[in-house]
Amino acid sequence: MAKLQGKGAFTGVNLLAKVYDNGVTKDGKTRFIDAQIDNRDPRGPEQTNLHLVSSEIKDKDGKVRYNNGAAYSAGQFEEIVKAAGPNSEPITNKDGREIGRVYAIKANVMPSTRGNGLVINTKSLSQSDHRVDAKTLDNQFTSMKAAKEAHAATTATQAEAPAAEAQVQAAGLTADVPVYEAGEEQLAVG
Repeated sequence: MAKLQGKGAFTGVNLLAKVYDNGVTKDGKTRFIDAQIDNRDPRGPEQTNLHLVSSEIKDKDGKVRYNNGAAYSAGQFEEIVKAAGPNSEPITNKDGREIGRVYAIKANVMPSTRGNGLVINTKSLSQSDHRVDAKTLDNQFTSMKAAKEAHAATTATQAEAPAAEAQVQAAGLTADVPVYEAGEEQLAVG
């Protein structure tokens, strides 16, 4: 799930709200929404998981799947649709039939009261800074993949550095470099 840190990180976040037609309770009072940080938001590119909620679930066959949906009331869903305005795009199945919609919005987010991620503060909704189109969801996956690869490369580099240092020490080599100290009159200013 997305990790936001620092002052203002939870404020004015460009989001995508993925809503499937079948993601509603029988009584229609609750909608399940997969809210994600838009990868074009400044907080997006470094995220290895853009979903605000991501819970691991084992199915009846023991396979691990992820549930990225959070429950929102029908009224909250209506506010999301209203805030997005025309900035939405259909989600289609492999046959090209519409099975849901993705809405681009901007809102504050806050920790879930259930402790399983972040949720949209629907009282702070506005239209997104970014347009949603047919490639938006594909770009979300591409962004997460690139962030995972960058994170893996950084982790590998950090793991290699101590190993290389240990090899140098094991070989009895030292890398002493003389340090030159400049006096005040020797510093170039300007």
